[in-house]
Amino acid sequence: MNIHEYQAKALLRDYGAPVSDGRIVLKAEDAKTAAGELDGPIWVVKSQIHAGGRGKGRFKEPEAGDKGGVRIARSVSEAAEQARQMLGRTLVTHQTGPAGKQVNRIYIEDGSDIARELYLALLVDRQTSRIAFVCSTEGGMDIEEVAHKTPEKILTFSVDPATGLQDFHGRRVAFALGLTGAQVKQCVALIRTLYKLFVDKDMEMLEINPLVVTTDGTVKCLDAKMGFDGNALYRHPDILALKDETEEDPKELAAQKFDLNYIALDGDIGCMVNGAGLAMATMDIIKLYGAEPANFLDVGGGATKEKVTEAFKIITSDPHVKGILVNIFGGIMRGDIIAEGIVAAVKEVGLKVPLVVRLEGTNVDQGKAIIKNSGLNVIAADDLSDAAEKIVKAVKG
Repeated sequence: MNIHEYQAKALLRDYGAPVSDGRIVLKAEDAKTAAGELDGPIWVVKSQIHAGGRGKGRFKEPEAGDKGGVRIARSVSEAAEQARQMLGRTLVTHQTGPAGKQVNRIYIEDGSDIARELYLALLVDRQTSRIAFVCSTEGGMDIEEVAHKTPEKILTFSVDPATGLQDFHGRRVAFALGLTGAQVKQCVALIRTLYKLFVDKDMEMLEINPLVVTTDGTVKCLDAKMGFDGNALYRHPDILALKDETEEDPKELAAQKFDLNYIALDGDIGCMVNGAGLAMATMDIIKLYGAEPANFLDVGGGATKEKVTEAFKIITSDPHVKGILVNIFGGIMRGDIIAEGIVAAVKEVGLKVPLVVRLEGTNVDQGKAIIKNSGLNVIAADDLSDAAEKIVKAVKG
């Protein structure tokens, strides 16, 4: 789960990390009051969406201007006007795709006199199963270019959980970032704070970009992105309360309500499978036959008829889906339950695209009989390869 910048900074502030003072704005008429509560004389007006590249992004609507999603204002009135222009508009960045994301929140904060921009991140290193630090002297909007063209400018190291975080880790980051004097001590303290926050809140990623050194030599977190382990959110109701559902795919939200593992993708063949490994194999074989999956959807090992029905509804609600492949290998999951769910869903929402069903395992004969006697226009498949070939052929005509 991701949260907005202003929410991430509130967490940083609670843990004692250095951040600028700021105010959140949800309605344009509140922007002037919010900006007036800050000291100035420079204000930074930031669009709040779950995507990077806001500063270089552009709005679809001409009335929003062409200054990007992060702007500088030199008066309270100008800050309020910038917020008014951006609220409710669609911001397109390199991470949103051409559809963009609607800006429903604006964060106005005090400006900073920046001497240097640096990069700092913590993440879970899947190869070592440790928390890793990533830092670079080349912070700012072009960090992706740095990683691509000059990777030697990025330092990465992990923390051994047997010893835990030590001050030398902080000093290692400080020296890698070229910090000197009192800045080294600030960096060591910041690293301890960020590490504690990361562990306390079960994060997957914490990115500070840029981490800045101001003209008076202070180290400050100027931006912040945080991602949390969804499997641990039951331990953190305070974090779960920060979720902005307007930033989520409606299909994924619907899947969460029925405990379905669903991820939307860019293809045109919808998949409904039981088991994550089988779902991955199904997507792979669809690609092997020359098409692209529209989703990952694992209904789980103990799905009910109602869950299968809802899963089918979610797939058919995607306008990009031109065909559906149901691939079930019944172990705990019974073939007749899957069949009943498919029949119920099709009768409720209709079937406007080709549907291929492959059933194997527990009660497979009963399941096949239910589908055969339903009168539905379903294409039966004998095995996974046969199923993938048939759905790709049906979709491509």
